[in-house]
Amino acid sequence: MEKFMSVMVILFGVIAAVFLQCAKAQTVHVVGDSIGWTVPTGGASSYQTWAASKQFVVGDILLFNFVTNAHDVLQVPKESYDSCSSSNPIGDIITTGPINVTLSAASTHYYICTVGRHCLSGQKISVTVSSSPSVVPPTSTSTPPSTLTNPATPSPTSGTSADCTPTPASSPAPTPRTMSPPNSSSSGVFVSLFISLLSIFIVLLF
Repeated sequence: MEKFMSVMVILFGVIAAVFLQCAKAQTVHVVGDSIGWTVPTGGASSYQTWAASKQFVVGDILLFNFVTNAHDVLQVPKESYDSCSSSNPIGDIITTGPINVTLSAASTHYYICTVGRHCLSGQKISVTVSSSPSVVPPTSTSTPPSTLTNPATPSPTSGTSADCTPTPASSPAPTPRTMSPPNSSSSGVFVSLFISLLSIFIVLLF
C-alpha cells in the first residue's frame, strides 16, 4: 500500500508539471497590428520595425490577419525571403485567413506573401524567436520628440499632442480559423511524455 501511494504521488506530480507546461501563457502577436497582413505603404521596413519592437518566444503565436485569396502566407528560408521567391518553401502555403502560426523553434523565421508582386512591395517579415523570455525588454525604436527652441509663437493648428500619442500595441482581430500551423510539435512531445509515464505507472502498479 505504501508503494502504491508513493507511485501515485509521483504520478500526480508529473502530470501536474506537464499540464502546467502546456498551460504556460502564450503571447499572440497580430502581425502588423492595425494594418494586418497586407502590402504596407511604408515598404518592408514597416513590418521589420514592428517585429523589432516585439519579443518572440518559443510557443508564441503569429496571427496573420488577411482576407482569404487576397493574400497568403508562406514560410521560406532566408535566401528565398531576400529574393522574394517561393522556391524551397517550409511547409504549405496558407491561403485562408486569418491564420495562427505557432513559433515552435528558437531561430529566425521568414514569411512572405506570394501573391503578385506583394513581397517585392514589402509584404514580408522575419522574426527572431528566443527559447525563453529575455530579462531586458526590447528597446523602443521610436525617437522622442525634439524640444522646441522657440515656444513663444505656437501654431494654433499644431498637431503636437496627436503626434506624440503612442501607437496602440495591439488591435482587435477577427477570430482566426482553426488550423494546425507548420512546425508545431510541442503538444506531441507532452502527449508522448504523458503516455510513457502512464505506462511506467501501470508496470509499477501491477
